[in-house]
Amino acid sequence: MRVRIFLQVLLVVCVVGTIGCDRLTKRMATDRLAGAPSRSFLADTVRLEYAENRGGFLSLGEQLPPLARQVVFVGGTGLLLVVLVVGLMRGSAGIPRRDVSVAGVAFFVAGGVSNWIDRLANGHVVDFIVMRVGPLQTGVFNVADVAILLGAALILVAHATAPAVESPAASND
Repeated sequence: MRVRIFLQVLLVVCVVGTIGCDRLTKRMATDRLAGAPSRSFLADTVRLEYAENRGGFLSLGEQLPPLARQVVFVGGTGLLLVVLVVGLMRGSAGIPRRDVSVAGVAFFVAGGVSNWIDRLANGHVVDFIVMRVGPLQTGVFNVADVAILLGAALILVAHATAPAVESPAASND
């Protein structure tokens, strides 16, 4: 019982820490990078440059009219985040109640909430990190995006390693 409570507290600390770190780094990027030239580190493996993303992942939907963007990225994202949290609390919506999956949903929601706050308050998300290794380069992203990808990866791992559940109809044969 104590281990379970410890894990729940740790999860809350991770969620709050993720949102706090994302909010802080976006504020710093806005203060120090907006209007300034990009900054390169480790032979341009990491580059910091200010960008305002009015769309979704990789700026998808950026060309939508402002009202459509609000509906999709504020309304739709907000609804998705609520469904994920409720599904996690109820143990439904295809979310197996395993620690890895719970952590995945928590990180996904933490990143989603932080980006959602930006969209609600400013109409855009601040991105500022670009990574490059040889010819491969990422798009511009932020800490919340890392949390979302980490969460999605943990959910996929949980589903991939979950034991197969036999359906009642199959067990009657």
